[in-house]
Amino acid sequence: MTTRPLPLTRMKRSKRILVAVVGGTVLAVGVALTVLPGPAFIVIPAGLAILAVEFAWARRWLRSARVLLPRGSKDDVPSQKRPTLKSLRRSAGYLLRQVSRTLLPNKKHV
Repeated sequence: MTTRPLPLTRMKRSKRILVAVVGGTVLAVGVALTVLPGPAFIVIPAGLAILAVEFAWARRWLRSARVLLPRGSKDDVPSQKRPTLKSLRRSAGYLLRQVSRTLLPNKKHV
């Protein structure tokens, strides 16, 4: 007689819910920090990294965000630039494209 491992299933579901809540909260704080003073460029990838533990869409977003960030040497001093309207428009466009890719079905397979 075999028994189903129900506690393991509940444990996986609990972990997925916990990762979604914690990662979603960190990601939401990071998005809020894009308009508030704070390190949004650190908090948003951290939230995506937490969500990437359980969700494939977060892994894809994190991978594409890594491509956008330039790699510099340790001696490089980051310049303090103010966000321009063009950069905000590009960021919003990028975010909307990623959301539409995630939520809308792929047209090639339909």
